[in-house]
Amino acid sequence: MLVAVRVGYYRHPTTWKARAGHQAHEKRTVSEIRAIRAEHHGTHGVLRVHAELRARERRINRKRVTRLMRVNHIVGRHLKKKRTTIADSTAPPAPDLVIRDFNADALNTGWCADSTYMAVGTTCPYAAMAIGICLRLLVGWSIADPVCTSLAADTVEMAVAARSGRVNGGVFHTDRGSHYSSRACAEACSSAGVRRRMSAVGSSADKALAASFNATFKRGTLQGRKGRLDEREPRLDAFRWHHRYNTRRPHSRLRQRSPIVFENAFHLTPTTLAPAA
Repeated sequence: MLVAVRVGYYRHPTTWKARAGHQAHEKRTVSEIRAIRAEHHGTHGVLRVHAELRARERRINRKRVTRLMRVNHIVGRHLKKKRTTIADSTAPPAPDLVIRDFNADALNTGWCADSTYMAVGTTCPYAAMAIGICLRLLVGWSIADPVCTSLAADTVEMAVAARSGRVNGGVFHTDRGSHYSSRACAEACSSAGVRRRMSAVGSSADKALAASFNATFKRGTLQGRKGRLDEREPRLDAFRWHHRYNTRRPHSRLRQRSPIVFENAFHLTPTTLAPAA
């Protein structure tokens, strides 16, 4: 033991160049991590930062990224919970045929939808989203204040337009919120040839795909703010983030590629958000 300590003591002065080079390399890596997070408004965690570094042909281990982010106090955001689903007890529910199976091998066979609130000063407009189960692609969204029956209907109509009407027989899976069980939503689904399906009461796991997306969306648009000054700002934030999510943000289920990149890689029909988004 004493021999090993003595050898290490005398070797230490001879390795200062290697240590200095290693420290400089880690500082550059931390700077690059901060730049990646700044580019994505501080929302990327370890997995997506690591995926971005690997996409830039950086040979780096995920555990090393974890360590560097931890020691430099680089962390993600956490959201508070708020009730957003108010069911209409008088509306007839649709059956649940998804049964928590959020996997699909073909396009436009199913969408999972959910709504969330967006803090704007003293008001809280609501945003509804529809996610394609196959590609995790955002196909439709709408914002309204307060919650109204057109919120879900507008989401369906935008999703149909974004997929160029190729949705006949697809499933629109939601919770039992009043805007999803409304006549306007039912008529929008019927005219598009989409079948409505609803989760059980009080079961967030039945719509886990869309709920997870909304949590990511709020972390991406909150940007450390407690509120916004006007209603125009959250709409612009939503549009920018939705475009970035579809085209650039890596997704764990898609092998750390964005939905559009993943779709194009398999020679599927490329798609983008409708210009009216």
